[in-house]
Amino acid sequence: MTSPHGVPTTGELAGAVREFLERDVMPAVDGRLAFLARVAANVMAQIERELDLGPQHARTHAERLARLEVGDDGDLCRAIRDGSLDHRMDEVVAATRASVVDKLRVANPRYLREEDQISNQRLDQAVHTWK
Repeated sequence: MTSPHGVPTTGELAGAVREFLERDVMPAVDGRLAFLARVAANVMAQIERELDLGPQHARTHAERLARLEVGDDGDLCRAIRDGSLDHRMDEVVAATRASVVDKLRVANPRYLREEDQISNQRLDQAVHTWK
């Protein structure tokens, strides 16, 4: 897909900043500045992942909510609280878990369980084929 803002894209800019921090800044500094550079590089990597995965995650999240017959996360919370989804608790747990896995795929994929990391690698391959 072509970006309406041309080249470089937001993802490419985030990647360039991350690479600069990792290759040039972090090796040249120590102490607190090295820590802050690592934090900044991690933030840039998270931005890259969100740009790559966000649209697909939004679609699958909306599909999960629709299958549970709720409009949004607030509706899901209310349905859990009032017990109206108690008879579908296995589905609620599966949908909630899948949403948490998607969030970890963006925030920090290293926290995923091994089987989710494997599916994350498959997802990464699929995302790159979509581009």
